[in-house]
Amino acid sequence: MEILRYAIYRFGTMLLTLLVVSVLVFAIINLPPGDYLSNQIAELQATGQSAGVAKAEFLRKEYALDKPLWQQYMIWMGFMPGPHGFSGMIQGNFGWSFEFDSPVADIVGDSLWLTVLVNLAAVVFVYAVALPLGVLAAARARTWVDYTTAFVGYLGLATPNFLLALILFYYGHRWFDLPIGGLMAPEFEGAPMNWEKVKSILVHLIVPTFVIGTAGASAMMQRLRANMLDELGKPYVETAIAKGMAPSRMLAKYPLRVAFNPFVADIGNLLPAMISGSVLVSVVLGLQTIGPTLLTALKTQDMFLSGFVLMFVALLTLIGTMISDVLLVLLDPRIRYEGRNS
Repeated sequence: MEILRYAIYRFGTMLLTLLVVSVLVFAIINLPPGDYLSNQIAELQATGQSAGVAKAEFLRKEYALDKPLWQQYMIWMGFMPGPHGFSGMIQGNFGWSFEFDSPVADIVGDSLWLTVLVNLAAVVFVYAVALPLGVLAAARARTWVDYTTAFVGYLGLATPNFLLALILFYYGHRWFDLPIGGLMAPEFEGAPMNWEKVKSILVHLIVPTFVIGTAGASAMMQRLRANMLDELGKPYVETAIAKGMAPSRMLAKYPLRVAFNPFVADIGNLLPAMISGSVLVSVVLGLQTIGPTLLTALKTQDMFLSGFVLMFVALLTLIGTMISDVLLVLLDPRIRYEGRNS
C-alpha cells in the first residue's frame, strides 16, 4: 500500500512537471523570430503570389497564430477554446504540420511506436551488456579481464555513433547479410502487423540497437565498475568473507545491491538521451523514427510538429524518472525510511 501511495504521488508530480515543461517547450519553439507561415507569407509576397498569401493568412487564423502567445499556448494545450472549440493536446489534437501539409498525428503515428521500439531495444541492450561486464570488471579488478572490458568501454565511448553506423551498415550486410537501412522491408511498410512483418522488424533492429546502445552501455559499465570497487573496499565486505560467506553470494547480496542504485536511477535519462542522440543515426540508417522528423520540423520552424515531438521526449523522460524512483524505493529500504521521516 505504501508503494502504491508513493507511485500515485509520483504520477501527480509527473503531470505537474509535464505542464511546466509544456510552457517551456512552447516558449522555446517561439523564440526564433517569425514562424513557418510568417516566413512563407513574406516569401510569397516577394514573388507576388497573392493566392498563396491568402491561403497562408487563412491558416494563421485557422490555427490561432494571429492571437497573443499566451492564448496560442492555451489553445494549443486545449485549456481554452480556439477557432474549433476545445481542440488541443489534451483532447488528442496535436495540430497541423505546415511543412508536410498534414495533421501531426498522421505524420508521427507510425514513427512513434517505432521510436519507442528502437529505444526500448537499445535500453535492454545497454543493461544486458553493462550489468555483467561492469560486475565482472570489478570482481576481476586489475586483471586482463578488467583491462579488456575497460578497452571495450573506452572504444564504445570514443567511437561516434554515426561512424559506427556506417561501419556496421557496410560490414553487417557484407558478412552477415543484414538488411541495409530502415526498420522493415519495403513491402511491409503500411501493411498490417503479421508474423513476417515482426520478423523483418526484429532483423532490422539488430544494427540500430547496437549502434544506439553502445555508448550508453560503455558509460554505464564504467560507472557500475567504479561503484562496485568502492563498495568492495568497505569493511563489511572483509567481515562477510572472514565469516565464511562465499564471495559470489556476498558480491550479489551486498555490494551489487548498493552499487545498483545509480544503475536504476539512470533509467530516467537513458530513453530521452538515446532518442535525442539517435537523430543522426536515424538519418544515416534511414530509420522511420521521429528523429529525422524533429530535425526537419526545427529547421523549418514547423511549430506544432516540433512542439509535439519535444513534448513526447519530455513525457518519456518523466515516465522513465518515475519508474526509476519507484524501483529505487523497492530496491533500497533506506529510501523508504527517509520518505517516512520527511
